[in-house]
Amino acid sequence: MLKAFHHIAIICRDYPLSKYFYHEILGLAIIHEHYRRDRDSYKLDLALPGGGQIELFSFTNPPARVSQPEACGLRHLAFAVESLEPVIDHLEANDIVVEPIRIDPITNQRFTFFKDPDDLPLELYETLR
Repeated sequence: MLKAFHHIAIICRDYPLSKYFYHEILGLAIIHEHYRRDRDSYKLDLALPGGGQIELFSFTNPPARVSQPEACGLRHLAFAVESLEPVIDHLEANDIVVEPIRIDPITNQRFTFFKDPDDLPLELYETLR
């Protein structure tokens, strides 16, 4: 019935900063960018290497995301990487704070977390080890 994730939608406060973060720092390719005059809002479609997409929306004064303590709903986004260290080095070189590496007690795979400009938790999950 379901084939795959098509896209994940993210609402941001500072569109230029979030566009820079997802496109320049994380390296996601821009598919399409559209300014919606009636909403004074941008919609940016970004391609993930595996075929999925991120839709980045800008809205003026969106409500804060409830995150700490954990709230019901989407918890975080996880990106598969071959090796954590080169990605962590790249993020830290761009002044992104990355948590210490952890090991999943069930799969024994390594992972870590960092946050986007709006404090959305993002995970790096090492897939080849």
